[in-house]
Amino acid sequence: MPDFNELTLSKELIKFPSVTPKDAGAIGFLSKKLKQLGFSCKILEFKDKGSKPIKNLYAKLGKRGPNLCYAGHTDVVPPGNLRDWTANPFKPIVKNNHLIGRGANDMKSSIACFISAVDKFLKKRKNFNGSISFLITGDEEGLAINGTKKVVDYLKKKREKINFCIVGEPTNPNKLGEMIKIGRRGSLSGRIEISGTQGHVAYPHLSNNPINALVKICKKLKEKKLDNGNKNFQPSNLEFTSINVDNKAHNVIPSRAYAQFNIRYNNLHNSSSLKKKINSVVKNISKKNKCKFRVTFTVNGDSFLTEPNKTIYMAKDIIKKITKITPKFSTTGGTSDARFIKKIAPCLEFGLVNKTMHKIDECVSLKDLKNLTKIYQNILEDYFR
Repeated sequence: MPDFNELTLSKELIKFPSVTPKDAGAIGFLSKKLKQLGFSCKILEFKDKGSKPIKNLYAKLGKRGPNLCYAGHTDVVPPGNLRDWTANPFKPIVKNNHLIGRGANDMKSSIACFISAVDKFLKKRKNFNGSISFLITGDEEGLAINGTKKVVDYLKKKREKINFCIVGEPTNPNKLGEMIKIGRRGSLSGRIEISGTQGHVAYPHLSNNPINALVKICKKLKEKKLDNGNKNFQPSNLEFTSINVDNKAHNVIPSRAYAQFNIRYNNLHNSSSLKKKINSVVKNISKKNKCKFRVTFTVNGDSFLTEPNKTIYMAKDIIKKITKITPKFSTTGGTSDARFIKKIAPCLEFGLVNKTMHKIDECVSLKDLKNLTKIYQNILEDYFR
């Protein structure tokens, strides 16, 4: 008999060293397990020029609507120095009622919990009015160009309808049940390059130091408050992540200076409006300082919000019933693949406690594994009641 216990499945998934973009067999394993539950599985591999191929999975049980989808990722971040771990990150162990391993909370165990919940649900209700699907990627922790984004495009072309999606990212800061994500801030990264004129520091009048203009630009952009936030989002924020001149000589004024930044922004802005603001400041200060400039941008995803509907309130009630904690609706944290899925379906994010994600000895409590499985099972039962 196939074993669909959440702890067993979590351990089996963690054993695959699927550090982005490596699949290491994780997607194939999931496809095999879901086929045992009766799912029709399609492994989708995408590749862009200059990027590594990524394996993704879309699995579906049932042909009628509504279609409740679970979305997640099998890829994990690198484990770091293996000597710092109390166990091999890809040979999971249970210690002090916690499962330790890379992906224990971000987010292989969440996938395991949903599969286990589906198994329990099907044992009670083999025939249900609707369909269940899984959208699993191997490119969430990486560039995210050959993962969920392309699967969503594929589903749109196939006219595949998803009525609601649960994204299993770890959403709780300290205890299971604290937080449901109903949206995310947008993320815009950029690089500012200022060009001046190289020269000897003893003759500054014969050169034009680009550092002076860049410092003024950084100061102006940090002083410029983007907004005060709103009822659903915290204030938008710009952070400089590096300033670089590449100059090893103490007596030479450089010809170029660079700065990198990232903006996490709410739904009062979009990437286009922010690009205009940045370009305006850079252009004005560069002109005053007689410097040339170049700004390049990377849009990681615009902000989005799913207005709480009856499915979200139903999930909230179930989480409160099982954990005895009233979850808070939130849009905090980094980006997630929900930014792609929200184009085709409303979604919420709810998973495990994120306290140890990306850290040495990433772990999840066994109690949380059981309770998350119960939460997902209850959501399935109520959604298809």
